[in-house]
Amino acid sequence: MTRDDARALDRTDPLARLRDRFALPDGLLYLDGNSLGVLPRAVAPALADTVQRQWGERLIRSWNEGWIDAPQRLGAKIAPLIGAAADEVIVGDTTSTHLFKALVAALRHDPARRTIVSEAGNFPTDLHIAEGAVACVEGAALKVVARADLAAALDDDTAVLLLTQVHYKTAERFDLAGWTARAHEAGALILWDFSHSVGAVPIDVTAAGVDLAVGCTYKYLNGGPGAPAFLYVARRLHDALANPVSGWMGHAEPFAFTDAYRPAAGMKRWLVGTPSILAMASLEAALAIWAEVDLTQVAAKSAALFAILATAGAAAGLPCVSPADPAQRGSHISFRHPHAYEVTQALIARGVIGDFRAPDVLRLGLTPLYLSHEDVWQAGEHLRAVIATEAWRNPAYADRNAVT
Repeated sequence: MTRDDARALDRTDPLARLRDRFALPDGLLYLDGNSLGVLPRAVAPALADTVQRQWGERLIRSWNEGWIDAPQRLGAKIAPLIGAAADEVIVGDTTSTHLFKALVAALRHDPARRTIVSEAGNFPTDLHIAEGAVACVEGAALKVVARADLAAALDDDTAVLLLTQVHYKTAERFDLAGWTARAHEAGALILWDFSHSVGAVPIDVTAAGVDLAVGCTYKYLNGGPGAPAFLYVARRLHDALANPVSGWMGHAEPFAFTDAYRPAAGMKRWLVGTPSILAMASLEAALAIWAEVDLTQVAAKSAALFAILATAGAAAGLPCVSPADPAQRGSHISFRHPHAYEVTQALIARGVIGDFRAPDVLRLGLTPLYLSHEDVWQAGEHLRAVIATEAWRNPAYADRNAVT
């Protein structure tokens, strides 16, 4: 592919109109939106209004002017992105916190089932949280097996199967409906982590029969660093599962100030403490653009961007560890190199932002809302040059940052 070919694709790109809605720094090719999304232009004025008018002028009155309902309101905006009903999603806390709540609830759901099953190599926090969850439920256990052994690991003791739909390193994507059905055939619940798939690939939890799901909002949804996460609970389970972290915001009447806890109905029972209003305001502004987005167009453009980088990587002699079939992957591409960290730093020095995952993976995120085909073509040319010239051998590139 040539630069002219990439520009031709950009001229017919139905998502190109959205690029100006993001504050993209000049001279930077940002291919790390799978880790932290770009700042939407709508966020700064929304935060200014929240700080100056809502907090500065309206003060505590703002709680009754939209603040208190933010978790449900934002949940309703995320719901279409995962194929859920508006009353099945709530926003607040972190992905890790939601994982803990959902896992403990699943372990307590059926006393005869006491095991969490998950995949070796899952995103580490998912496994760490699962370890903490089983420690809180007497007789519970965590079974971590290779992907090839997952189906065989499901048995009569399995309470919940915990899977991340898109793998954080390789971009491999699980079959949502197929694995949900496998869990149900074993009599277990399923809990999906959509952190690397929401806003990147089409998701339909209703059609797939998903029980529980969590996800972060600072990657493809561009909610900002540390943006609040979301939790999905299928409506059929609203009365059957209990939030193990019984905070006052999940109370049926928090301002009745009673000593005893009485859970709220529906998704509100999954709230814990007072929501971070500034973080909610940032996320709400970022979510507005998704009402204009067709996720099938996002997936199609992602596939085209992937092909550009896959060609560049192959020309550079880099093994691609991401699936070739778009239906089996998310929206990033990963290459293996024994000095992947140094390669990443050499790219950053050239203005191409990607990231590194230990021990030897270079990741490049494909975010179709604001990346052009020409951007990705340019990034591919830089990648080829870094490998061909061995620019990565510069000793300065070997110094490890705290965040990689």
